[in-house]
Amino acid sequence: MSPACEVPNSGKYCNLTLPDPYYITGMREQCGEDVLQRYAVLYVATLIVLVPVDFLFLGMVAKGFFTSQVGDMPGEIRLVPAVLFYLLYVAGVLVFVSAPAGASWQSTLLYGALFGLFCYATFDLTSLSLLKHWTWPVAVVDVSWGAVVTAFSSTAGLLIANQIVPRM
Repeated sequence: MSPACEVPNSGKYCNLTLPDPYYITGMREQCGEDVLQRYAVLYVATLIVLVPVDFLFLGMVAKGFFTSQVGDMPGEIRLVPAVLFYLLYVAGVLVFVSAPAGASWQSTLLYGALFGLFCYATFDLTSLSLLKHWTWPVAVVDVSWGAVVTAFSSTAGLLIANQIVPRM
């Protein structure tokens, strides 16, 4: 048994050495594989929801709007940076939104929206300050979309994970 796992009274206790709210003291879980499996399912479920929904919005729903606002500035999509973005973004969603022990669909919906708002606002406000073709309407639509898509994908990912690998 690893040093982080102890056996108090009647079962394994897994303290992942994360401060509250990421780990609620006194909550009992099995260590090791069960926790990793839960995180893996949560990660993959969130990623599987986020990517197609984002592609649908960016590639079809809002494509004309973005093109009318910024023209051909974006250019061709570079696959490696795009993949890295989604992989890292979903990791951030798990750390700050859906993986904490007390996460519910309600808290995930709220914190997912806030996480998306903050992350997308960081990009859009920086772009507004540096790029002459970036407009306020683009920033407002993109930040709003970031809040919506992150709230939706984090909550859907949590609900899917709860069905596949229920919490102990």
